[in-house]
Parts: sequence; C-alpha cells; structure tokens
Amino acid sequence: MAVPSITSLAPLADKLESAKRAAAYRAVDENVNFQHDKVIGIGSGSTVVYVAERLGQYLKDPEYNGLVSQFICIPTGFQSRRLILDNGLKLGSIEENSSIDVDFDGADEIDDQLNLIKGGGACLFQEKLVSTSSKKFIVVADYRKKAPKYLSTNWKSGIPIEIVPSAYVRVADDLKKLGAKHVIVRQGGSAKAGPVVTDNNNFLIDADFGMLENPSQLHDKIKALVGVVETGLFIDNASRAYIGNADGTVEVFNK
Repeated sequence: MAVPSITSLAPLADKLESAKRAAAYRAVDENVNFQHDKVIGIGSGSTVVYVAERLGQYLKDPEYNGLVSQFICIPTGFQSRRLILDNGLKLGSIEENSSIDVDFDGADEIDDQLNLIKGGGACLFQEKLVSTSSKKFIVVADYRKKAPKYLSTNWKSGIPIEIVPSAYVRVADDLKKLGAKHVIVRQGGSAKAGPVVTDNNNFLIDADFGMLENPSQLHDKIKALVGVVETGLFIDNASRAYIGNADGTVEVFNK
C-alpha cells in the first residue's frame, strides 16, 4: 500500500487533530532520510502519535518497507514505546543506540527561538536524553503551543523539574529563592495517592516563574540546585519546529 500524500487526506472531524496530523506527517516526510537514517527517536504527546502513524504507513509501502523495517526506534517513555510497537516498528533502547539520526517530539510550549517547555507528560529526562543524543531534533505541535514571544505565556502549569525524591523540600525552598511564585510537587491524581513517580523513580516539581524572558539563564540556575536531575526547559536544542494550524496549513520554523 503506497503512502498517502498529505494533500489526499480527508480532514478529520476534529480540526485540532487535523492540525496535529498535518504537522507530524510533514515533519516525517521532510526530515527522515530513508536511505541513510537508521535510528529514530520517538517522543511523547498527542502530536507524536501521528509521527509513529506516518512511519507505520511507510513501513507498509513496498517501496520503503525494506528500509523502514530496519529502523531502530528509541522511545522516551511508556507511551512512545507503545506507539512504536503498535505501528509495527522496531523497538530499541538509548543504552544500545547512543547516537540517534533524528528525533521527533512534542512540546508544551515553544518560543520564537525554538526554546521549549516540556515535561507535562512526566518524561522530561528521557526526552532530553534522546533529543540531545540526536543529530536532528524535530518538534511537532499544534498552534496552541506557540508562544507569542516568551515561554510561559500560554503554558500556565509552571516549569516541570525532575528531582531526587528526598530533596523535594530543599529544592522547593531553593526554587522560591530563585523567584518562583508557586512550587508544587506534582500529584498522581485520583488514580494514585501521592506524587507522580517518573520512569527514573524521581519526583516532579512544577515551578511557576511567570513569563520567561531569559529561559537559558533560569535553566542554568535551576540545574545547579542540589537535588535537581533535569529541567523541562529545552534550550538551544531543537533544529526545526512544525506547527499545525486549524486550517490545515503547517508553519515551519528553523533554527
């Protein structure tokens, strides 16, 4: 079965889902070198669902099957692991593939310098490990995730920060000293009593610093705190971003 062209696709009933699909499909079409790429990073989030779906379509195309079947796909968490397997792709690990050709991931918010806030899905350390191990890091998102100028303009849940569990009181106090307006340890919700525990057995803190005029400086200050494993600020990391709009068009932003 030949890979369907983007222009031939019928619109989805939900315009937001159509926006996500358009961004993800175009990102795959324009950034995977089927002759040379061998290791593909698959991130987390609702838009990345369509990245895995598009790769699965290439796998079913006789012209590409022999190449795509050799791809090793590196997940950033449980969701992306399922996406890889559900689309018939080959699952690999970052431990065995420390150099990745291209990584696709979503964002909670993205500014005009391609700085990101990530971690709403609680996979930020693995996402940063995979993205910084990649020759190309491609962001896919819908129009709601594009900040007018500064990060934390639209995203109001704070900066996700992965921390060592025993350090949560110390880190929370230190974040307030850095200027955080609100600091909370993320909870598991009605299905789980107590804090969210990451794949690395750590806690997550969400710290609200308001709009971020200098996210790079703030990242460095937070990262230097004892007990902090990683921040959800992805600075100078993304190569390109594909933003799907409600009308089906896709905007592409380059580094």
